[in-house]
Amino acid sequence: MMDYKALFWDVYQWTQQVNAAATQYGMQSPDFWQWVADSSGAMCQKYQDNLLVIKQMIMLTEWLEEVYEKQQKGM
Repeated sequence: MMDYKALFWDVYQWTQQVNAAATQYGMQSPDFWQWVADSSGAMCQKYQDNLLVIKQMIMLTEWLEEVYEKQQKGM
């Protein structure tokens, strides 16, 4: 059975790590997006590619893409 509390704690921690990675690399950097891809994949693997986890990580990655696009437009 999925431990939802653990999952969403991990998601919270991941979002904190996103902030650190964005500061370290900059969102425009390929290294940042590689970190996003690698860490998202690791999260999915940690939870045995559970569909909820996959969808959560896709949603978070799409959200980051939207944040990046808004930054590029000066919003």
